[in-house]
Amino acid sequence: MRKPILLTALSLGLLAAGAAPLIAQRGKPAAAARGPAVPAQLAAALKAPNRTPANLARDRYRNPGPTLAFFGVRPTDTVVELWPGGGWYTEILAPYLASRGTYYAAPPARGIENFQKFIAAKPDIYGKVKVATFPVLAQGGTPVPPGSADVVLTFRNVHNWMMGDQPFAEQAFSQAYAMLKPGGTLGIVDHRLPERADTAREKSSGYLKTSTVRRLAEGAGFRFVSASEINANPKDTADWPQGVWTLPPTYRLKDQDRAKYAAIGESDRMTLKFVKPRR
Repeated sequence: MRKPILLTALSLGLLAAGAAPLIAQRGKPAAAARGPAVPAQLAAALKAPNRTPANLARDRYRNPGPTLAFFGVRPTDTVVELWPGGGWYTEILAPYLASRGTYYAAPPARGIENFQKFIAAKPDIYGKVKVATFPVLAQGGTPVPPGSADVVLTFRNVHNWMMGDQPFAEQAFSQAYAMLKPGGTLGIVDHRLPERADTAREKSSGYLKTSTVRRLAEGAGFRFVSASEINANPKDTADWPQGVWTLPPTYRLKDQDRAKYAAIGESDRMTLKFVKPRR
């Protein structure tokens, strides 16, 4: 009789803790699929009324709660988000850090004006957001103060730093390193190219090899801590006719095979955690 009792107790304990079912998704173990537990204050930020319905609908692919928990983002931290784009994570991080932390949003220079309009539209929520420039490649930018950040985050941007005629990924990682306090965390999510694939595809597909991102980060002085499969999607084979933009939400092929790509979902993504070593 002991074994059934123990199993029942374990099951009740998991239900009481709100744990996800221990069923592995195809291609990854159950523990990695669930990710770490989401603290209550972060969970509240995920449900905040400022989050738009369209952004909430993408939580199933972007897994913001487990992702931020994996990176160890605390409400008292100074957090820098590099290239926040349209403000998807800003909707979460700004209120989460408003009371006791600091949130720097660092768009590219060409995107600062639009981002400032975004935060100005809701000053009661985004009024404490500090806007900086990244990367600072010429005079006139406003950098994040060196040695000021506990956490630097960037979501689906490293591939952009490597594409085009003048890639600047090395400078970007060096500047991210300079922003952080010793012991601070760099968290990266990006579209994942299989290691066996032709590296030349990194210049045009939007996908990167994990080994490439590690090389860039470690070359700037970061130490690799761990990887998570929170944002993995085994349905994504990373070999689409228009690169990662074939998949949702971009659908670059428009209505061509749209149902097929919708069923695949958003891209397979690496989730990597690095630390700036203490000297």
